Amino acid sequence: MDIITELTRVLEARKGADPDDSYVASLYSKGLNKILEKVGEEATEAILAAKDHTAGSDELAKETADLWFHSLVMLIHLNVPPQDVLDILAKRFGVSGHTEKASRIQ
Repeated sequence: MDIITELTRVLEARKGADPDDSYVASLYSKGLNKILEKVGEEATEAILAAKDHTAGSDELAKETADLWFHSLVMLIHLNVPPQDVLDILAKRFGVSGHTEKASRIQ
């Protein structure tokens, strides 16, 4: 089983967990604004880690893992399967970024 599938399973299970016993359940109980705040916080930390990145450091990978994790929490909270994101990425694979972006202009 891949890590995204496993995390999805765990994050779904945390929806019914006691907020006092689970960090993720506590985020769910605080609502979307708190989850979005965490995503923004982790995005900022990832950007700062990238800015200061040096070879051999794992700080950027750690901060990016935090960002991805909290993004998954957001998706699950909103009942958006992470597989939907992977499917969109798969459709874009092999398509020029310029072409893909132009196709979204309304």
